[in-house]
Amino acid sequence: MSMSSQSRRSNSNPSGRLLTHIASASVLAATLIFEIKSSAYIGQGASFLEFIPAIIIIAYLEDRVPALAATILMVAVGLWARGHDQISSGDWARAILLLVSGGVIAMTFHRLRQDLRELLEVAEARLAAVEATESRYRWAFERAAMGFANTNKKGELLQSNRRLCEMTGYKEEELAQLQLDTLAHPNDRDTLAQLLARLGNDISSFVSEVRLSRKDGTAFWARLTLSSSVPEGGLSESIFVVVDDISEGRAVHEALRAQKEWLDLALSAGRLATWRIDLKGGIVTGSDTFWDILGLAQANSRSLEELSAVVHPADWPKLAASRKAAPSVTNYDVEIRVRRPDGHIRWVALRGREERHDDGGQRLGVAADLSERRQTTLLRAAAKKRERIMLEQRHRFGNVFAVITALVKMVDVPGNNVAKYKEMLIDRIRALEATHLLLSRNGSVSGAINDLVAQELHPYIGTRAISVTGPSVAMSGGAAESFAMIVHELATNSMKYGALADPKGRIDVSWTFAPEETGSDIVFEWVESGRRRTSSVVRHGFGSMIIGVDGAPLVGHSPRLEISDQGLRYSLRLSRKEIGF
Repeated sequence: MSMSSQSRRSNSNPSGRLLTHIASASVLAATLIFEIKSSAYIGQGASFLEFIPAIIIIAYLEDRVPALAATILMVAVGLWARGHDQISSGDWARAILLLVSGGVIAMTFHRLRQDLRELLEVAEARLAAVEATESRYRWAFERAAMGFANTNKKGELLQSNRRLCEMTGYKEEELAQLQLDTLAHPNDRDTLAQLLARLGNDISSFVSEVRLSRKDGTAFWARLTLSSSVPEGGLSESIFVVVDDISEGRAVHEALRAQKEWLDLALSAGRLATWRIDLKGGIVTGSDTFWDILGLAQANSRSLEELSAVVHPADWPKLAASRKAAPSVTNYDVEIRVRRPDGHIRWVALRGREERHDDGGQRLGVAADLSERRQTTLLRAAAKKRERIMLEQRHRFGNVFAVITALVKMVDVPGNNVAKYKEMLIDRIRALEATHLLLSRNGSVSGAINDLVAQELHPYIGTRAISVTGPSVAMSGGAAESFAMIVHELATNSMKYGALADPKGRIDVSWTFAPEETGSDIVFEWVESGRRRTSSVVRHGFGSMIIGVDGAPLVGHSPRLEISDQGLRYSLRLSRKEIGF
């Protein structure tokens, strides 16, 4: 029994303090009796040293005050037992030495008692803190959202919390009779057993996702975290187990994986690729298909400047430019040309969205190779153009015989001179042939409006009243060909039904620049005067489609056609930009 425990017991137990006082008084009384007897039989030869053990016992049992009082009493009794006349100087010296020794012993025990009391208070405070920490740990252990358990090296579940019991459906007593590997799904037991065998040898902790079996036989996915701990003092090794139910997260992960597979399948079927551009860092990331479309080797990322080597210079601003005034999120849809290493030019569409933030922004979306689609579109356009040309040529070839017949009728035989008649007829047919050759060319056709009109009306000049006036205006190739077809249709119509079919008919052709306030167009007019062979009803056919009566004309805009019994008026506006003026 330690002095601190004795002090606590004596201070806290009244009956204990009484017994202590009785024991101290008994020791004191026995010592005094022994001293009186010794002095009576031994005489002055007895010393005061026999009081030292008693003082030590009383100082141990009592506080310093009782110990000092007992010492003084012992000295007084010792001197009294020797008698007043027989006290020597040595007796006084031994008495003083006993007083000093008793005081030192009393103070020493008092100091030791105080030190022990302070140490006890510190130990009790630390013990209270440990108990509080253990209480909090126990509370957290029992009420944690994840399962906790303590096992030994054999895998026996020594202690389990409430959450683990809820996960597995077992009671804590039932889990205490099981081993950790028996909770694992049969397909995962070998893996868990191997990890447990390595725990503490090669590794101190590990995390693994395994399936655990419930009491009802169902299974759930859990993330196990096992940590090995070897306490000091030679205690056995323990393993702390954390069990987190990840079944819901695993289901979400599987759903995302399935969606990604479907997305990859859809992108592959549509021959689409994914890409992302970090506008702040200038970094481009993309799928393998994206780099294949660009003709580049597969890579995790590339700088935006690296793409300038394959993107057509004219299309580079579409990719590199940033719309600073754009909203935070906008659609991004551009088409660029890419020059692949093999020299082929590919059309690539980048569609997605652009997101802008204070610290930068990004573009992300899908990419598609439009080269085959563009080729198909061009082929279809060429086929439609070829079909239109064939229809127009068929129409002109159908009209050529009527025009030649009208030319034959228009040319009079001068003085019954057949040779002169043949020469004049051949001259007009050759002029007509020149117009047909002009309209049948596949290459670029260009020329002035005056030349195109004059060439079309050349076969009829000299036989009819024809006036052609207007400024010099050059037209680009495609516009000149289309305009020549419109003039040809007007001349053919006039030959069949209008002024060219009437010996007294007249044609006035003119073009002028429109006033500035009405635009920068060129106004073309074809005016016929004379009796027409047909009514004023407009017939709808291929010719009316060319001049724009049944839709947009081949070139120009705002066509207007007026027909009466006494003539015809046709006007057309030509944009300077459209004709390349």
